[in-house]
Amino acid sequence: MAAVVLLGFVTTLALLGPLQHVISQQQLRGQYAEQLAAGMAPVSEGNYDNVLLTDGEPVARIEIPALGVDEIVAEGTSSGVLAKGPGHRRDTALPGQAGVTVLMGRATAYGGPFARLQELPPGETISIITGQGEHIYRVIGVRYAGDPAPAAITAGKSRLVLVTARGGPFMPSGLVRVDAELVSAVQPNGARLTTYATLAAKDRELAIDPSTAWALVFALQFLLVAEAATVYARRHFGGRKAWIVMMPVLLLSGLLVADQVTRLLPNLM
Repeated sequence: MAAVVLLGFVTTLALLGPLQHVISQQQLRGQYAEQLAAGMAPVSEGNYDNVLLTDGEPVARIEIPALGVDEIVAEGTSSGVLAKGPGHRRDTALPGQAGVTVLMGRATAYGGPFARLQELPPGETISIITGQGEHIYRVIGVRYAGDPAPAAITAGKSRLVLVTARGGPFMPSGLVRVDAELVSAVQPNGARLTTYATLAAKDRELAIDPSTAWALVFALQFLLVAEAATVYARRHFGGRKAWIVMMPVLLLSGLLVADQVTRLLPNLM
């Protein structure tokens, strides 16, 4: 059982995670392109029908030419959302609007779209497209824990903060933040219900999402049943026949367990 789970964990992080990220980005890109074409892309915490956006819905497209980043940004910053790509923290303004915008992305797992944030030098540009048009930001600098933050922005100004994990691969030891200032026109703010005080714990930096633990329980039950069935088949039908039939089932159960374990790890990993 340990070998099956370990194999599934390595396969999920090294192969299936990046593949899931690519597929999710393709789906989000198509969905967001349709919304932009129809003039229905969200400009607040609600959609075109004024219904609160659910986690994972597309809200922007970010391009960082210096890093080769071209990603669709989804609403929310939980582990599950950041498996799809960068996420927008709900308690902050949308890109281009007055105030501070916080976008978070993974450093290693699921494609690691923000893996090279610390390489951004001051002066580099970041382009973000929302339902209010294209917004151009200029990088101020990179900061780590203990570094002084830029001076507070004045009323009517807009700042972007990109956040990811710092440390070795799959071993986050802190945060990397990139600050950028808007150099294009500031857009009107959309309505926003979530505040810093009401932001869910799962949406904060390096947070885990225990709400998906029930799925891990079912995955573990499936693994136990598969292991028991393999032992039974080996005793009654022989080792070769048992492994031929049960190996795909064991691999599937290991992948399911590993996928759920990965989702319980820090969201910026």
